Amino acid sequence: MDTDRALENAITELLDARGEGKTICPSEAARRVDPEDWRPLMEPARRVAARLVEAGEVEMTQQGRVVDPATATGPVRLRRS
Repeated sequence: MDTDRALENAITELLDARGEGKTICPSEAARRVDPEDWRPLMEPARRVAARLVEAGEVEMTQQGRVVDPATATGPVRLRRS
């Protein structure tokens, strides 16, 4: 899917730019892909993030603790593994 690929690229580029140990919100990736209508991209962004977690490329956190994307609810952050 083109949107998924764009979100994956946005997540990885944002994390690379942010630097080691720093986090991003999935909404930042959604906003990068579609600045005007990013809200509908939030669920796809979390889905893409979950795939990156499964691949071992990123970690999903809440309040600084690593969480399982399958059970995480509410705001999350992403960081490099």
